[in-house]
Amino acid sequence: MKPGPGDRAPDFTALDPEGRTLSLRDLLKGHKLLVLYFYPKDDTPGCTTEACGFRDSMDRLKSSNVNVAGVSVDPPESHQKFAKKYNFLL
Repeated sequence: MKPGPGDRAPDFTALDPEGRTLSLRDLLKGHKLLVLYFYPKDDTPGCTTEACGFRDSMDRLKSSNVNVAGVSVDPPESHQKFAKKYNFLL
């Protein structure tokens, strides 16, 4: 069954931009909620706009105990360049 908006995310593991394995539990650690957004490719116009919107809202989100993580199929090296170019927190 496919989860919908507001549903609990199924547990998973993935590589972070540094190539380390992390899980849903890791992303939730110390946070009440997690915004998990999916995008097709690093550094494309729509994906960049979406990611920059989250970046620009991080102070407000963190003060509400919310963490944000983006997921795409690009390799860790691509994520590192994307994050550095737009000053995303890793």
